[in-house]
Amino acid sequence: MNGPRASLLPALALALLQACAAPSPPPVVVEPPLSYPPSARDRMLRIATAEWEEWGRQASDSPPLTRESDAANFPRVMAYWRAVPEGEAPIARNRARYRYGSVDTWREPAWSAAFISFVLRGAGVDGREFPPSAAHAFYLDALILDAQRFPALAPFVPHDVAARAPQVGDLVCADRSARPITTWRERAADRGGFRPMHCDIVVRVAPGVVEAVGGNLRDAVTLAVMPTDAAGLLLPRGRGEPRFFAVFENRLGRLPPFAPPPPANGAPPS
Repeated sequence: MNGPRASLLPALALALLQACAAPSPPPVVVEPPLSYPPSARDRMLRIATAEWEEWGRQASDSPPLTRESDAANFPRVMAYWRAVPEGEAPIARNRARYRYGSVDTWREPAWSAAFISFVLRGAGVDGREFPPSAAHAFYLDALILDAQRFPALAPFVPHDVAARAPQVGDLVCADRSARPITTWRERAADRGGFRPMHCDIVVRVAPGVVEAVGGNLRDAVTLAVMPTDAAGLLLPRGRGEPRFFAVFENRLGRLPPFAPPPPANGAPPS
């Protein structure tokens, strides 16, 4: 075969060979979460309780004893910010305020999510299983996604407030926005967008009440006292207060090989 078409054949063959030889993009592989021993859960609760004790054991139903602006609390809040990747700028600003004796030390930004991240990091839970964040919404996104992708392995599983009575170690989460969501599924639907939230770590459950430790509550690490009904479910809060939207079941130390597998219906639907 002669002519222009014949001259194109070698180039075409070379292009096809190169296309076949070029590596295709590798598939996205999501690493499954690890299972943690019961000691991680125990350590999480010990750290949360110890921080609350260092702040004076104050509760949400009693007068405040100390605040974030008190000099004694500066290193405590700085430690919380050190636990999150967004901490560098807040630490720099508040170091300057502290140096010059400002009464506004740590008044901004809010550090409740940094506190939760500090507790989980101190408990030895890796960033794969609990990504530290200065915003509750973003670490909750990761927990929800794990529960959907790996229902048998996820260390935290979301439940609607009307479906789970909080247990010790669980995270109780509320929406602080003007139009609050009412279920974790709504958060899954708008994953990735910022939303003001607050989560507390349950440390005690008794008839009619759940007690949970959280950061930046009344400008301190505070024990939140939450009323429950006869079944142990959280009662709705009053108008203007953050609205509960999820209870995140803590399964640290409660998955194989440290415990039997959860029931087949124990994970949220995708």
